[in-house]
Amino acid sequence: MNHLLQPKPHHHYYFVTGRLAEASVRQIVAELAERYSFAYSIGVMPITVAALMTPRWLRRHLEIPEEATHVIVPGYCDRDQALWSETTKKPVIYGPKDCRQLPEMFGDKSSDPDLSQYRIEILAEINHVPRYSIEEVVRVAKALIEDGANVIDLGCDPASPCAEIGDYVAALIDNGIPRVSIDTFDPSEAQNAIDRGATLVLSVNSTNRIQAVDWGCEVVAIPDSPGDKKSFQETAEFLATHQIPTRLDPILEPIGAGFVNSVIRYVETRDDFPEHAMMMGVGNLTELSDVDSAGINLLLLGICEELRIESVLTTQVINWARTSVRECDLARRLVHYSVAHGVPPKRLSDQLVMLRDAKLRPFPPEALDSMAQSLKDNNYRLFAQDNQIHLLAAKLHLQHADPFFLFEQLLQHPCAENVDAGHAFYLGFEMAKASIALLLGKQYEQDQALQWGQLTQQEDLHRLQRSRKLRRSPKSQE
Repeated sequence: MNHLLQPKPHHHYYFVTGRLAEASVRQIVAELAERYSFAYSIGVMPITVAALMTPRWLRRHLEIPEEATHVIVPGYCDRDQALWSETTKKPVIYGPKDCRQLPEMFGDKSSDPDLSQYRIEILAEINHVPRYSIEEVVRVAKALIEDGANVIDLGCDPASPCAEIGDYVAALIDNGIPRVSIDTFDPSEAQNAIDRGATLVLSVNSTNRIQAVDWGCEVVAIPDSPGDKKSFQETAEFLATHQIPTRLDPILEPIGAGFVNSVIRYVETRDDFPEHAMMMGVGNLTELSDVDSAGINLLLLGICEELRIESVLTTQVINWARTSVRECDLARRLVHYSVAHGVPPKRLSDQLVMLRDAKLRPFPPEALDSMAQSLKDNNYRLFAQDNQIHLLAAKLHLQHADPFFLFEQLLQHPCAENVDAGHAFYLGFEMAKASIALLLGKQYEQDQALQWGQLTQQEDLHRLQRSRKLRRSPKSQE
């Protein structure tokens, strides 16, 4: 769908569809016409499934009413757009591929949330940098910047100081990454990195704060141990006395080690230092909890946004947190919009809704039976709803929760004579997607990728290509 409509009183929309979706289109359009006050007519083409239309085929069957001001065709017809200028001089609008999404065409474009703004800076840590080559670190750093990181943090190895750490810093700067921080308590490592261009040191407490006076760069102040408020305040006051730019981080603790109390300490730090820069290291929760990281990142960045903690440090070591930088980038935009507008971060973006879909769009059960009765060809349509995979073709409606059992049912049916090896592979691939959708609570649409939020990778329309090969004659479409 690539068009948002703003109906005018003189508009008359001519909606084009196939026989299968006719009833749904009529119901949806009637409700829209009453709500938005436009005239309309509906053209039902001599084809069962609108997805099988092509612009060239539709041009032969289209009879546009004289009173129509706009023609709305299914989204699948956006190929060969040049043909439309030969067919009609009236504006042709490409609607959604699913008629149930027609109401979205009438949304107000200005109401789309602006998620371009954010306040929280992301420091992306590369752990144990000395264990990797400079080339590997540069490659990883570039990917992290692409995912939304503002600063690359080089994590050192406490057991063995790295004399060449400055070379890593210089290599990043030479490759267009100007903001680099060094994560070490070793003063010589910190100085080496600063001499080559590092602008931030993580972290400083009573053990190394005296050396920080000579570094001439920003530092992150932490307590000597989590919960040690006295040492934390002493370090903060020491750094302030020596006019050293500082971010305060009271340390986030993992669940089981004082998580709630550590969150309270961030609140107390903000109360004690109302205008001071602060930072939160979120990895102690995302890396040390057996749970997908996206929800945790959104929650923690929401806390940061409300407390005006304007930087977070994140890592991507454990597999379930492997996209934490991208998640934090999306989360910081959501929470900024949410706090700025006083609304929950809901219905703003679906990019962090990765496991389950926000909403399912099942057909009424009787509609699937009706489809099976109206189909005239043996091209297979798959649906996943009501804990069942449904397979439809002409006069055929099979359903089962187990795709293997469903395929056995199909092979025992007379219409299965057209199931060759390629077709069987295609059906197996689609049934696997349908099974995943049922298991997780996702919307399954045949020949379309399951929606995984920011992780979605679009697919080719394999079924449409296959369907063309299976057609025996033009009559098989009708």
